[in-house]
Amino acid sequence: MRNLTLATGLSIILIACSNGDDAQATKSGSEEAQASSDISPVDRKPFEKAEVASFDEPWAMTFLPDGRMLVTEKKGKLLLVDQKGAKTEIGNVPEVDYGGQGGFGDVILAPDFETSGLIYLSWVESGDDDTRGAVVAHAKLDLQGTQPDLKELKTIWTQNPKVTGRGHYSHRMIFSPDGKYLFIGSGERQKFDPSQDMTGNLGKIVRLFPDGSVPQDNPFVGQDDALPEIWSLGHRNILGMAFDAEGRLWNQEMGPKDGDELNLVQRSANYGYPIVSEGDHYDGKKIPNHDTRPEFAAPKIAWVPTIAPSGMIIYSGDLFPAWKGNAFIGGLASEAIIRVSFDGETAKEAERYAMDQRIREVEQGPEGALWVLEDGEGGRLLKLTPTSR
Repeated sequence: MRNLTLATGLSIILIACSNGDDAQATKSGSEEAQASSDISPVDRKPFEKAEVASFDEPWAMTFLPDGRMLVTEKKGKLLLVDQKGAKTEIGNVPEVDYGGQGGFGDVILAPDFETSGLIYLSWVESGDDDTRGAVVAHAKLDLQGTQPDLKELKTIWTQNPKVTGRGHYSHRMIFSPDGKYLFIGSGERQKFDPSQDMTGNLGKIVRLFPDGSVPQDNPFVGQDDALPEIWSLGHRNILGMAFDAEGRLWNQEMGPKDGDELNLVQRSANYGYPIVSEGDHYDGKKIPNHDTRPEFAAPKIAWVPTIAPSGMIIYSGDLFPAWKGNAFIGGLASEAIIRVSFDGETAKEAERYAMDQRIREVEQGPEGALWVLEDGEGGRLLKLTPTSR
């Protein structure tokens, strides 16, 4: 069994599950090995679960100021959903390249949405010679009349280069707490080496102004053979990003065969993929651990075996006061919600809640409830509220 000793401050959580978003991964079983006594049994659920609606391969959601939601479906639909589950399809959405892990992706509101009406969308578009890649655009959301639609759609960022295959687009987005910067997760598209290639944006987190232009204080501006939009590198498949109350950016990403990561995202940091990882290649080839190459930033948590992480938030509501400041991560093959607690810049898995379905997305509602999207055909929208006493 390989050495699982990591750099100081890195927590290892050993819980049996399998990576569900990689085409090579297979279900490895449902038995869970508890790594420490502070992790409760997976069948403990301190919340009640109410089904609100169902969807065809939902991928992301975000709340509007009036409490309604926007939900994306991978095949190319954007839906306006109220809290009772009534759905209205939004018109004039872009055409998407659907297949594998690709299609319609993330949706978030502009920081000034209440005055601008702008939303930001990500999706996969086709290129030449059977290639494809993710794009990000903004558009005005017109909710007037009986048929809501998008107006003035404008692409502001493109995954570069477009490559073959249909995996690891990532295309998650988040604005900085001050609203000045847009961060985009760009996966390495199952091509490995692009994560370390600074001439492209695959395997990177990029930082832009909301209009898509590049801030001149980005770490690699003016550096030869490096894209100025790059904020950090050495990533694999980034499927969740969140800022904590101190303004620190965290991301989670799928490792290869095991080795999913929770990272504290630092300016210009290199997280080492594919040179180092806490997992191995699917063909069995070993990858050195982070502790063998201290020049690379090590994850704050590495999950071995994998949890197959998806959407992520850091909770700030009052409905679950004991959880304020904790992260919640959806689990795909693990069919769970994973709660992570923080102590400054260290982190550990605190609890895991079995959901018996693949979880694609987790969001916080306007009144502090947790809202969850299940993955796949018939994926349900669930509202989680405190258990009645």
